[in-house]
Amino acid sequence: MTQPLAERLRPKTLDEYIGQKHLVGPGAVLRKMIEAGRVPSFILWGPPGVGKTTLAHIISQKLEAPFYTLSAINSGVKEVRDVIEKAKNNRFFNSVSPILFIDEIHRFSKSQQDSLLNAVETGVVTLIGATTENPSFEVIRPLLSRCQVYVLQSLDKEDLLQLLHRAITEDLILKEKHIELKETDALLRYSGGDARKLLNILELVISAEENETIEITDSKVVERLQENPAAYDKGGEMHYDIISAFIKSIRGSDPDAAIYWLARMVAGGEDPKFIARRLCISAAEDIGLANPNALLLANACFDTVQKIGWPEGRIPLAETTIYLACSPKSNSAYMAINAALGQVDKTGNLPVPLHLRNAPTQLMKELDYGKEYKYAHDFENHFVKQDYLPKEVSQKRFWQGQENPAEHKLIEQMRKLWGNRF
Repeated sequence: MTQPLAERLRPKTLDEYIGQKHLVGPGAVLRKMIEAGRVPSFILWGPPGVGKTTLAHIISQKLEAPFYTLSAINSGVKEVRDVIEKAKNNRFFNSVSPILFIDEIHRFSKSQQDSLLNAVETGVVTLIGATTENPSFEVIRPLLSRCQVYVLQSLDKEDLLQLLHRAITEDLILKEKHIELKETDALLRYSGGDARKLLNILELVISAEENETIEITDSKVVERLQENPAAYDKGGEMHYDIISAFIKSIRGSDPDAAIYWLARMVAGGEDPKFIARRLCISAAEDIGLANPNALLLANACFDTVQKIGWPEGRIPLAETTIYLACSPKSNSAYMAINAALGQVDKTGNLPVPLHLRNAPTQLMKELDYGKEYKYAHDFENHFVKQDYLPKEVSQKRFWQGQENPAEHKLIEQMRKLWGNRF
């Protein structure tokens, strides 16, 4: 049986690897470590189809290290311990540590992750984990503290076009055909920065052609995908398309669309914690200060789903989805933290004004730490005007209140205290 195109084109060296230049491009941090032959345990975090598994294989080949892989779905604690024992026996004096690759490490239970700790800490194995989920949520803290986390990004247009060109010129099967990429917008749009999805779509379109000369056009791609809506969704990549539609429907205040996409996820066997976590993010990012109760409900939903499980968990998920979709929207807190982070990135570590510093020692008092600080509760209405920002950014505004009843009250309160500043 012929391998899929994505498998046939899987890179075998860093020079063949497309994308992630910030990690493996010339002079990049991970490439330097790989070329030096010393790679610590790390976790690759990024969306599907961006090269996490491929990068792990390339590293093992470059280091000439024994390579073990575990599946979160099929492996229990016993399997983890068995692999670690094999790795111990396969380790020679002064040789490179065997690599243990765990795909979807976010699906490993706490006990499975616990069983890895000693082997990672003592260097019995070099752990490479791959995850599409934020490791801070799903990887236990002791294991996370022993691993670097590297963020992989969706492939950009230049990367995807490079991959398409390689496919039609280097693949043993496709280069025998005469393929012209007349239009690529639809290919790029439907791939969503996912290399595997891009190659699956290309292969799908080509397989429908009987002639040796094949012209790829946008209309041909759209037509083929409409005929085979699930054909290119191998490995569950649609999971990300549907959660995107779900969140955008909530943001767009359409409860019917939001509940439809929720039903699609429930029917498809999506992890309820994944949905509940996204509801918490949406409540903070898209509803925010326009209705602070939204985050409380989303957090309560997350707890409830964990307590009652499936299938009853679909009910609080539905309740929260509808509530968030119907709530007034504000992204002022989201915009404020991004603006503040941008300022920090631009101005670096500005010193804390002396009057805002604590003075627990006599020396600090002598250095004027805390001097002239005004304790707000000593003043009328528990407020007194003073500077709380470093002088270099004292006139900067980060939070811009938006037009909704809840934030209007906050803006009025700030104007009452600070006057024209707000």
